[in-house]
Amino acid sequence: MWAGAGGAGSGSYKPQASGNNFLYRLMGVDRIQVVPGGSDMMGSMNVMADEVKAQGRRPYLIPGGASNPLGALGYVACAQEIISQAFDMGLRIDRVVCASGSAGTHAGLLVGFWGLNSGIAVVGMNVSRPKAQQEDLVFKLARETAALAAIPGEVPRDAVLCFGDYVGAGYSIPTAGMVDAVKLLARTEAVLLDPVYTGKAMAGLIDLVRKGFFKKGENVLFVHTGGSPALYAYLDSFWNDQQGREQRA
Repeated sequence: MWAGAGGAGSGSYKPQASGNNFLYRLMGVDRIQVVPGGSDMMGSMNVMADEVKAQGRRPYLIPGGASNPLGALGYVACAQEIISQAFDMGLRIDRVVCASGSAGTHAGLLVGFWGLNSGIAVVGMNVSRPKAQQEDLVFKLARETAALAAIPGEVPRDAVLCFGDYVGAGYSIPTAGMVDAVKLLARTEAVLLDPVYTGKAMAGLIDLVRKGFFKKGENVLFVHTGGSPALYAYLDSFWNDQQGREQRA
């Protein structure tokens, strides 16, 4: 079993590292290929796939975030489940907010709600790209996913809405808004967000609420995509923030 992983810069690999590296080892992965940050990830995976084929084996490539039409079908099903549960609870949902990165979550939810004529709008909070670029990515994947799901009609371009104001300096780079959002949810709801995706998405949601983007009386659902173990890789961001606040007090 082989696995590919993105690197943060040097492309070095630490055998005793935790996180995904530990899980790879736990599941019996015998080769891990790490590439420098900013590399052509799919290109690197294709090189690995060619090596596997040369050995007479059959590789299966999973794109970043599993964000292809097949992977996005998981969130089409998620949209169906949300609608079913909301119906059983007698709950009206007006908008759904989610993190928007490799686009599988956003596109899948959009297609699911649109295909079921639910009238539920999806708002994506970008974690890696500017608004226009992210919306193009989501729209392309949404159209491909709808075609795979055999949903009639064309997903309208204006159904895709992203906010690129909460990315900060770049993907996985902490922001003050993210730190505040993670702390707020932890202390008021005992809900753990992650620093890369849901933390930035919640920071965007909170800011839009404060700015009056959502209408009074609207019911907004936030989709939590997990990832709280990533908090342990960002301890300095939270400790430094806490120490700075204590020094200013």
